Amino acid sequence: MSHRDASAGVPSSSSAGGGRVRQRRRSSEVPQEVNKANGGGAHLLIDDKSKYKSMWTRIRSSVWMIGGFAFIIYMGHLYIWAMIVVIQIFMAMELFNLGRRAHEDRHLPGFRLLNWHFFFTVMLYVYGRFLSRQLVNTVTSDKFLYQLVSGLIKYQMFICYFLYIAGIVCFILTLKKRMYKYQFGRFAWTHMILFVVFAQSSFTVGNIFEGIFWFLLPASLIVINDIAAYFFGFFFGRTPLIKLSPKKTWEGFIGASVTTIISAFVLANVMGRFQWLTCPRKDLSTGWLYCDPGPMFKPKYYSLEGWLPDWFPWNEVSVLPVQKHALALGLFASSIAPFGGFFASGFKRAFKIKDFGDSIPGHGGITDRMDCQMVMAVFSYIYYQSFIATQSTSVEMILDQILNNLTIEEQISLYQQLGKFFQERQLA
Repeated sequence: MSHRDASAGVPSSSSAGGGRVRQRRRSSEVPQEVNKANGGGAHLLIDDKSKYKSMWTRIRSSVWMIGGFAFIIYMGHLYIWAMIVVIQIFMAMELFNLGRRAHEDRHLPGFRLLNWHFFFTVMLYVYGRFLSRQLVNTVTSDKFLYQLVSGLIKYQMFICYFLYIAGIVCFILTLKKRMYKYQFGRFAWTHMILFVVFAQSSFTVGNIFEGIFWFLLPASLIVINDIAAYFFGFFFGRTPLIKLSPKKTWEGFIGASVTTIISAFVLANVMGRFQWLTCPRKDLSTGWLYCDPGPMFKPKYYSLEGWLPDWFPWNEVSVLPVQKHALALGLFASSIAPFGGFFASGFKRAFKIKDFGDSIPGHGGITDRMDCQMVMAVFSYIYYQSFIATQSTSVEMILDQILNNLTIEEQISLYQQLGKFFQERQLA
């Protein structure tokens, strides 16, 4: 028997007592740095000898990302939506590649195309629901386009269902003997990706068209929390926070939490004074917005007399009501949203990868940057709908239902019937 065969799995004998000592195998799912964090001394960022080189790489990438992000915000709602679509496509590419086996894929021509068929079908369904009102308002001036778009919206659910069933039929027809397990595994994986990408990040689109403020503030808080956690951990991190992310420290977590909550209060006051950020967008145009900011964005003034010395230059301070809601967003962004990153870290440990991709130097892939953002997007959308959005039925909501669900002829008939109704009431 060769030495390799003998040492592969046979227990060794103890020279002292003749007893057998069973060597525990290290779990194949736990990489070396996690084992260090468990007991062998955590590899903290403060102890990393190459941390300055890594820091400058991250800073350069962050500068052009923030600059590009600011430019897209300036361009408006439609461009922000386009950015989100591009991000979702890149996230899907990175996640589709996880667990893929080139040998099996060579025997399954068209299998990748089928994944993208499901992806764009779900995209059509999700965005069709979110943007139907804006799309109708955009094409109302053209009768043909209005009828076409109204028909597509009316039968959107049927169209998406038919496309999805067509994908199921194609999947069944492509099943090959001895590859069933791999194919069904990839099929399930595709649907999990669709849930992760769309069930969370698509809520972001709902936030955008309610007002860029409700997209920009939560997204900014995640960026601020991430940057603050990095620098607090970089200079002060001594105590490991969680085993899934060995470089995360309590010092970074606490410092980032305080910074994020303070930033939420200040940023809400600054952003809330720009109508471009607070006005909802009713169509898909790119023009400048003007509207009544609403009570959330109208400042309230509080006197400082008796609280500060007489020589202090300010006698009062203005606070926007929305700032108290910003504190709730900041608290969530600093305490709960980071667990989206921890979840992604555990996911990467399971697949034995460092990052989901390498498209952003110093940061990894797009998915690595979006893990916490997706959790935050869902929370901010639900928070807005629960505590801020008007829950009662309004004239605008009824008009939207009429425009989306009635044909031109039906709308004219409704108009005539309403006219007769009001004439009868006046005569009575």
